[in-house]
Amino acid sequence: MSSAEEFETQPVSPDKLQGPKPFAASYSGEHVAGTEFVIGALFVSWGVGAGDILVGLLFGNLLAVLTWGLITAPIATDTRLTLYAYLEKIAGPGTIKFYSVVNGVLFCVLAGAMITVSASAVRILFGIDDQIGYFPTDMRFVLVVLGVGAVVVYMAVKGFKKLAAFAEVCAPWMILMFIVGALVMLPTTVLATAGVDGISSFSDFLKVANDSIWIDNDSDIGIWHVAAFAWIANLAMHGSLGDMTLLRFAKKSKYGYFSALGMFIGHYIAWVCAGIMGAGAAILLNTSITAIDPGTVAFSALGASGILAVIIAGWTTSNPTIYRAGLAFSSLNHAWGRTRVTIVVGIITTIIACSPFVFSKLLGFVGYMGMLLAPVGAIIVTEHWLFAKLGLTRYWSKYKGNTTNIAALATWIISVVAGITVEQTGLLHLFFILIPLWIFATVLYIGLASVMGAKETYSQAAEHEAAEFQRKEAERAYLANDLAETQANPKKKVTTQVLVAKYASYLALISCAYLGVMSYATENIDLATTWLLLPTLIYFVTATYAMLQQDKN
Repeated sequence: MSSAEEFETQPVSPDKLQGPKPFAASYSGEHVAGTEFVIGALFVSWGVGAGDILVGLLFGNLLAVLTWGLITAPIATDTRLTLYAYLEKIAGPGTIKFYSVVNGVLFCVLAGAMITVSASAVRILFGIDDQIGYFPTDMRFVLVVLGVGAVVVYMAVKGFKKLAAFAEVCAPWMILMFIVGALVMLPTTVLATAGVDGISSFSDFLKVANDSIWIDNDSDIGIWHVAAFAWIANLAMHGSLGDMTLLRFAKKSKYGYFSALGMFIGHYIAWVCAGIMGAGAAILLNTSITAIDPGTVAFSALGASGILAVIIAGWTTSNPTIYRAGLAFSSLNHAWGRTRVTIVVGIITTIIACSPFVFSKLLGFVGYMGMLLAPVGAIIVTEHWLFAKLGLTRYWSKYKGNTTNIAALATWIISVVAGITVEQTGLLHLFFILIPLWIFATVLYIGLASVMGAKETYSQAAEHEAAEFQRKEAERAYLANDLAETQANPKKKVTTQVLVAKYASYLALISCAYLGVMSYATENIDLATTWLLLPTLIYFVTATYAMLQQDKN
């Protein structure tokens, strides 16, 4: 897909809209990522009890899915615009340039953390020590980061469809690796728990979890902190509407609920499994969980397959994150082109990734990222949905001929300053600020916009609404005709070679699961770490072949 086909400034045309499969693959792949090893382990270091983790994650991830499904996806499929194009329509080119720089930098740091996580696995192959400080302690680690970053940037340049195809192959295996890793390490945590000989019931698991994994040390962190973090972990994508960039390609707004695949598999099962792996690895190595990086955790549980798991998990998240950063910076000057900008952004991101602090300080960074971007999400939602109900005019600043929507820019700056002030003075924990901040920004923007011109009537508004109505009617007609043609034409037959490759890939995944179960049953870590690589390689060869052959047909 060339940059011209990415629709950076115009609504996506009906013939480029996608069905459900790419979104299911994208969400399940992107959110089962290398950072899950980091976050799962950090939850263990928080000193929060098992019950707080299991219930808090359930509630927080549910809120995230509802935000995607009820807010982000409906606005994306209604406008068919990127976040940047729509924000420019609301707040003007002056605001969007400032926002794009901030957003782009934040995505660069986030993508850098993913690359660093992948590099933490590759460094094991070269005998490089764990990198957990602010800066690298071995020049060879920098070279590893540069190599990993080059592959990530190449994939990001290929665009949305290539990213989804990559995630489609990787996602099932990655999900399984987290589960297998937890199974492999559970016996280690059982042995470290007094009064438990094995796990034969959920109460046994809770005993092990509370005594040897998520140990409650009466810290100030509790269930609501866990729930709040689960919600804000991806607030840049849902509450701040970053995923308009991807969901604008969706045929239906309900595809936003595919985020549940990412949240409940990646941000629930994977975080829980990563916690078990991290605790088990720390027990085996007789060290603190904060003294080892994701590469060591995965290698301890999964051997060579663990190295591959962390590498691929980091790639599948850093790819779309760099893609988003490229779109952010390309909005500064559309003549630059997304491809050229993505390459430059990728280089900057890779340089950032050379410093391990980008993942070791990830939880705090994600919280501040949410604080910086949440007010913008509030402004967009307010203008898109609330203005008409309040008798205000959407896109009023554009109709006035403003290059900058001062009401929007002031709302954003004042809200961020207020949020930082509240956090720094200790009035609210960082994770609890975002919802009050959203409400504050909503009220403030309505007030400022009303005073500055949103109450006025503009002749351009009727013309714009009529044009939008015609575009949506044309889209509905196209999709209705496309559905009729799809139902009338039978699906293409799958060749024997593709079927054999698919079934072989399924058997490879079953073999991986079997090794995990047997390793748990026999309390033999070596069984998984030694043999897991063979079915893993078979899976990737056969699954990739099947995907490529299907694309040809």
